[in-house]
Amino acid sequence: MKDQSCKPCAEGRYSLGTGIRFDEWDELPHGFANLAANMEMEDGVTETSGNCTSSKWVPRGDYIASNTDECTATLMYAVNLKQSGTVNFEYYYPDSSIIFEFFVQNDQCQPNVDDSRWIKTTEKGWEIHSVELNRGNNVLFWRTTAFSLWSKAPKPVLVRNIAITGVAYTSECFPCKPGTYAAKQGSSFCKLCPANAYSNKGETSCHQCDGDKYSEKGSSSCKLRPACTDKDYFYTHTACDANGETQLMYKWAEPKICSEDLEGAVKLPASGVKTLCPPCNPGFFKTNNSTCEPCPYGSYSNGSDCTHCPAGTEPALGFEYKWWNTLPTNMETTVLSGINFEYKGMTGWEVAGDYIYTAVGASDTDFMILTLIVPGFRPPQSVMEDTENKEVARITFVFETVCSVNCELYFMVGMNSRTNTPVETWKGSKGKQSYTYIIEKNATMSFTWAFQRTTFHETGRKYTNDIAKLYSINVTNAMDGVASYCRPCALEASDMGSSCTSCPAGYYIDRDSGACHSCPSNTILKAHQPYGIQACMPCGPGTKSNKIHSLCYNDCSLSVSNSARTLNYNFSAMASPVSLAGGPSFTSKGLKYFHHFTLSLCGNQGKKMSICTDNVTDLRIPEGESDFSKSITAYACQVVIIPPEVTGYKAGVSSQPVSLADRLIGVTTDMTLDGITSPAELFPPESLGIPDVIFFYRSNDVTQSCSSGRSTTIRVRCNPLKTVPGSLSLPNTCSDGTCDGCNFHFLWESAAACPLCSTTDYHAIVSSCVAGIQKTTYVWREPKLCSGGISLPEQRVTICKTIDFWLKVGISAGTCTAILLTVLTCYFWKKNQKLEYKYSKLVMNATLKDCDLPAADSCAIMEGEDVEDDLIFTSKKSLFGKIKSFTSKIPAPVTVCLSEDS
Repeated sequence: MKDQSCKPCAEGRYSLGTGIRFDEWDELPHGFANLAANMEMEDGVTETSGNCTSSKWVPRGDYIASNTDECTATLMYAVNLKQSGTVNFEYYYPDSSIIFEFFVQNDQCQPNVDDSRWIKTTEKGWEIHSVELNRGNNVLFWRTTAFSLWSKAPKPVLVRNIAITGVAYTSECFPCKPGTYAAKQGSSFCKLCPANAYSNKGETSCHQCDGDKYSEKGSSSCKLRPACTDKDYFYTHTACDANGETQLMYKWAEPKICSEDLEGAVKLPASGVKTLCPPCNPGFFKTNNSTCEPCPYGSYSNGSDCTHCPAGTEPALGFEYKWWNTLPTNMETTVLSGINFEYKGMTGWEVAGDYIYTAVGASDTDFMILTLIVPGFRPPQSVMEDTENKEVARITFVFETVCSVNCELYFMVGMNSRTNTPVETWKGSKGKQSYTYIIEKNATMSFTWAFQRTTFHETGRKYTNDIAKLYSINVTNAMDGVASYCRPCALEASDMGSSCTSCPAGYYIDRDSGACHSCPSNTILKAHQPYGIQACMPCGPGTKSNKIHSLCYNDCSLSVSNSARTLNYNFSAMASPVSLAGGPSFTSKGLKYFHHFTLSLCGNQGKKMSICTDNVTDLRIPEGESDFSKSITAYACQVVIIPPEVTGYKAGVSSQPVSLADRLIGVTTDMTLDGITSPAELFPPESLGIPDVIFFYRSNDVTQSCSSGRSTTIRVRCNPLKTVPGSLSLPNTCSDGTCDGCNFHFLWESAAACPLCSTTDYHAIVSSCVAGIQKTTYVWREPKLCSGGISLPEQRVTICKTIDFWLKVGISAGTCTAILLTVLTCYFWKKNQKLEYKYSKLVMNATLKDCDLPAADSCAIMEGEDVEDDLIFTSKKSLFGKIKSFTSKIPAPVTVCLSEDS
């Protein structure tokens, strides 16, 4: 600047010209601010940050590391740019359990656009992030917040080599830091010294270490070589030679830092004797020069010779590795440094005949990495057509770990070159065991095994006897795979003879005839083994299969019969996904979070409707690859939510999505189904007399703690007071929905969960007769314990007679009856009097002796009386007249006496 011209920096020095670089992190460089605060930002609550004062970014020599707890650590740097420029930095961000954001505030304290704010996780070591800066004041923020809610602490974010351009022209050049050098004038950076060399500050070249000393790459000094021990070498098997023989070889671990010349040092053991090579892996055959080549398509092998598949069969393509003489061509191995997290050109796993194991690393903190690449899968056609049956293939491996300290074995899965996601972790020693992972998407997959002997940052090799072994790896349906056997296939007649074809979706293959047969109704087909009728699995109670027999689902209807009646249900109003959050939980630092659940009960043709997403990192998914985002779809899923009022971000943080229900087992009123139990005591008892309907689900994820996968029960209860869709609740004793971490339980109360209305749910009310009209009204019985179903009948109106009319009719009828009774009484009284008189006369006459005449009624016949009135046979009469006279005059027989004279 003194003579207004630009001059190149001298050797051993460097300059960015119009920029500055921070590449030494033994302490916090001048101008940086390091802040720590508690995440809680709720209004009206003053959080103490005393327990976060130590949760800051920590300088560690070559880089600066973030915090790993729930506090928010912020690294700040303010810079004034004379012209537009950029900021570049290298970062290592392996763990999505940490939120990592970088943003810039300008003169108006406005942050930059959000597109570049969220940093994506790294896949292969260090990556570079670049952001353009405007002229004027800029404040740079590196902010991290960890929220690992499980026992495992996340890995920190590392940042190094921060370079800023656009500042005022520099007036001096900076000397190269120790361990680096600049051999030429005008350097913009300094180079690292190679291994076994060192340099001091401002050097133009590196100095070689003495023979009894060593140094790592970029060192500022040399260290004395220790004596070699048995921890500095490992064994491996050589490839088969032309004679078909192999031998056990011993190698020094790289980099070799020990000395064999010191007292007490061990020598490298002699190589073993040559032995016959093991057979090739299944699907391969041995060539004349004893190498293993894959069998051509249409044939199979057990590791020796290839055999054509017989008619009616097809090769079952895949990879099965169980002999380890050489590393397969689709596998690679490397070492990731546990100190500076850079990949080394070293072999992390070594073949050992019948297994492959972790070799000796440069340090016990190194990650020994083995990766298997599969370009794609070729599942049976019926599986490809089925969008619901997610299994495309499966990988099964047998492993063992032998550990003396806190070793860890990770199994990670990457998809279409996306970030590897750990799907399972084993800590400590584990006996020989098998693990299976279901592949659900047809994509280029990478399977990675990473083994770390210890997390303690100790240099050197102390625990090299801690190893992980892989005995076998088996991948099914692999594209470009080989076959170890042939499976029966469906036959199709053609001009070329019978050839294999795929059965339609939902059809199984008959092993004997090769014909395709449809699965019976309400059964689903086991996609990975569709042979015989036994491949059709029956659906559980209350469910039915879809058209292609790939899944069982409930169409939101159910019929339950008991001794009293049949209850019919329609849950259509509850078919849409619903969400609920458990009560707030708090970490040791006071971070508040929720377990958030999303449930989809039934319907939708069995399509899973619940989606849980991980929005921590910006994945920057390419167009057309949205299916590969960090989200899961299930009948029920769980995610950890940190609300926005806590984080201070625009949206809440959603992390660690977990599927709780991938398949429906059945729907019933019983409390137990297929080994899953929904304990009644978890929820308040049902009080209306309507039985709870329970939906039983299982997940596909098998973990160490949940050996049979997770299970979920949704208890649906009729509650007329809960309007549609109703309310969800968690067990009182288990606020996170589960008491053991594997079995989840929910209660869904809704009016839509009541049975459909029937004729027994209403009764009739009949009104009085008004003006000749009577009304019949139908009302629901209270409380109303039904929904939907039949409607109330319309009000019925009938014609009726009023009470005045019937009163008149009654009085008239009564009066007539009284008169009739009076007349009859008088008539029978008169008749009775006559009968009494005649009877008395007969009795009096009957007392006289026979043939005695009764005394005369009078002394003589009065004048004018006709004596013939009392004589019967004095005159001749007709027979009718005689009978009439006889019956009217003599009521009883009379003896007539005649004298001899007459």
